[in-house]
Amino acid sequence: MAKKFHQPTRMCVSCRIKSAQNELVRLRCVDGGLQPFGGWGRSFYICKDCLLDEKKAIKSLMRQCKNGDKENLSNKLKEIIADDR
Repeated sequence: MAKKFHQPTRMCVSCRIKSAQNELVRLRCVDGGLQPFGGWGRSFYICKDCLLDEKKAIKSLMRQCKNGDKENLSNKLKEIIADDR
């Protein structure tokens, strides 16, 4: 009988839907800028469906990155999505 391993669940900051951790993108805010998670510091998860809806994603990122610039966050998000693919 094969062992079933525990799959951690996390919640998207935009749509608040819980999903498996490997189905979400993990990001973090540093000095008002957006970065992919680098292994240390506080981070958050956002689902791939919300990333496709730019308006919804930017709104949730503005909430997470309190002192972030809307245009800067939008450009950085596009960079991260392009690198992820």
